[in-house]
Amino acid sequence: MSTDTGTAALAASGFLSPSGIEIAFLLVGVVTLGAAVLTVTTRQLVHAALWLVVALGGLAVEYLLLTAEFIAWVQVLIYVGSVVVLLLFGLMLTKAPIGRSPDADSGNRPVALAVAGAAAVALVWVVADAFRSTWIGVRGQVQGSTKVTGEMLFRYWVLPFEALSVLLLAALVGAIVLSRKGKEKD
Repeated sequence: MSTDTGTAALAASGFLSPSGIEIAFLLVGVVTLGAAVLTVTTRQLVHAALWLVVALGGLAVEYLLLTAEFIAWVQVLIYVGSVVVLLLFGLMLTKAPIGRSPDADSGNRPVALAVAGAAAVALVWVVADAFRSTWIGVRGQVQGSTKVTGEMLFRYWVLPFEALSVLLLAALVGAIVLSRKGKEKD
């Protein structure tokens, strides 16, 4: 294949002619976004947890489409496997209401929507501003590889990771203590 043909092939694959992976990425992204919206809008707590599983699973599929297999499996094992199970376990231990709870609705939905919208705009603005002049080097190591991820995790993210694990452990112990207090009163 000559360089003129290769250049023409690269020019033809642009914004108006997406590849199959790009189409799959978009479709999975739409499903993930829908599941995330349903997670925060459903009134049943267990349904919210199950929609969270769908949203986090969609993110894992997005990582697979970006060829970051290690991150995708970590997403499945840690978030889908552990955090959601811990959430459901905490719900069962604290005997939280499973169905609709009238005392959980405060009538502040418009205010909450305005605050959430403002926070989303601020977050998008901060991230776009922070990465405006950042370029991704395509000649270096693959960013989703296990080596690069391990170096980044153990160099920069050890303290937040450990703090989160202690926080989740404290939440689980708190749920157990609350469930024991409920049994002593009965």
